[in-house]
Amino acid sequence: MVMAPNTVDSKTISPITEDGSMDRRGNPAVKAKTGKWKSSILLLVNYGLVTCAFFGVGVNLVVFLRRVLHQDNAEAANSISKWTGTVYIFSLIGAFMSDSYWGRYITCAIFQMIYVTGLVILSLASWFLLVKPSGCGDPETQCNPPSTAGVALFYLSTYMIAFGNGGYQPSIATLGSDQFDETDPDEARSKVAFFSYFYLALNVGSLFSNTVLVYYEDAGQWVMGFWVSTGAATLALVLFLLGTPNYRYFKPSGNLLTRIAQVLVAACRKWRADAPARGELLHELDGDEAYREAGIRKILHSDQLRYLDKAATVTEEDYCEPENLKNPWRVCTVTQVEEVKCILKMLPIWLCTIVYSVVFTQMASLFVEQGTTMNTSIGSFHVPAASMSVFDILSVLAFIAIYRRVLVPVMARLSGNPQGLTELQRMGVGLVIGMAAMVVAGVVEVERLKRVPASMPDQPSSLSLLWQVPQYALIGASEVFMYVGQLEFFNGQAPDGVKSFGSSLCMASISLGNYVSIMLVSMVTTLTAGDRRPGWIPGNLNSGHLDRFYFLLAALSLVDLAVYVACAMWYKGIKLDSNGERGKVAVHV
Repeated sequence: MVMAPNTVDSKTISPITEDGSMDRRGNPAVKAKTGKWKSSILLLVNYGLVTCAFFGVGVNLVVFLRRVLHQDNAEAANSISKWTGTVYIFSLIGAFMSDSYWGRYITCAIFQMIYVTGLVILSLASWFLLVKPSGCGDPETQCNPPSTAGVALFYLSTYMIAFGNGGYQPSIATLGSDQFDETDPDEARSKVAFFSYFYLALNVGSLFSNTVLVYYEDAGQWVMGFWVSTGAATLALVLFLLGTPNYRYFKPSGNLLTRIAQVLVAACRKWRADAPARGELLHELDGDEAYREAGIRKILHSDQLRYLDKAATVTEEDYCEPENLKNPWRVCTVTQVEEVKCILKMLPIWLCTIVYSVVFTQMASLFVEQGTTMNTSIGSFHVPAASMSVFDILSVLAFIAIYRRVLVPVMARLSGNPQGLTELQRMGVGLVIGMAAMVVAGVVEVERLKRVPASMPDQPSSLSLLWQVPQYALIGASEVFMYVGQLEFFNGQAPDGVKSFGSSLCMASISLGNYVSIMLVSMVTTLTAGDRRPGWIPGNLNSGHLDRFYFLLAALSLVDLAVYVACAMWYKGIKLDSNGERGKVAVHV
């Protein structure tokens, strides 16, 4: 099923927020003095600078591994996939700490400090230990073999960067959306728009890295590039701290894992009990005060995953022992049970996004390696293969504008949904466009191999690097539909106590996509390479068949799309009871 946005009743607008947000002193946030675009724009700038720093390191890291650390193509591609995957798997740790203990603001501050420290160590290690002689690592100048200490500091610093950036990302997305009260109609519309601008900030931030920094790094100026990234991350941290007095805050809601375990244990204890058919007969707290103090809202009962309703079923034994009603390991509230249901219902949708993330991660690895074996000269100007990702960024910027200004008004008139396409519909469109990108990349590779000089098989193809523009542009277009849709879907469908976890699912999808990519590359290399066969992805791509790997990903995407459609048809959205008024999510088949 696909979903339309939350509906907000027209009522008297309160001067203070009604979604549970507070100011920094713990008082209900005053709308005129906190949050809204004043705070969210500062957070968008912060995110753009952090992204600039991240891509200043990450976008050309596969080339650094080959030229400075002397890794071969397959090893470098797998190293990048492991590192990128680790970045996003750390988002789950950041989300857990944010939702459970620290809150969004403290989590963002701590992980940004770790991030800056990692960048400083990487810059120093490259300056004094790795880039030797100075200026090496360009297409002409070989670097000396790296020292053990240099390699150790390189991996320490890059994984600190991964830890810091990964833990920061889901919290900053949620903190930004927290600046808008969704019970206020005007702020609710701004909240929906925020996620598009959030992804826009990501791409604007990476634009400088993918154009200017990548050019200097490709020319051997690695140390300068890393120090520029360090400066951008430091400035981002300063700006983030300056906005402290005006942010809106939410209380952390306690250990999510404990709440999930309580529901599962309580349901298993009552496996023989019959849950009542009517949700009104299940256990729930009277009034909203207890939930309001915890910074969350009641969730209304749903008919899916009915087995878990046993956890909120009050049995005769519970009536005889009233203390059971206060023990969540025996009797849970409907809201707690529905929180677990919401998480479980989102998981099939999330799993279907992993294959798309496998497609997306090729842009940072195999697309770059493919580009280095093409004609990288435009006239007398040398174009670094990694800089081609600028066309991905430009495509994202263009399609965000096209989507919001053209497609939304047209689709809104046709569908009656003010958002144009629902989140799940957009994600489906993203899957289709990502599949098309793999087909185009495979066709380009076929043409590239045709133009490799027969007498010089080790030389780059005469096919221009500009032939990669369509595949990068299609990946960019697919991101607008897939990743912006994911951010809105997982943040909007996650219960109040697990908002950062909802945002982290988008990052975790990218993480697992990287690990699946590693597995696929390794399997394909093992199965296709032999004593006399170079395989599909050899060290010299001119003797391989990278095109077949791209077509394999397109076929996997087609299968994934069919499964995704089935999961989307099954899905039913969260229904909230806000201040006694049912703010339901409309659902359409």
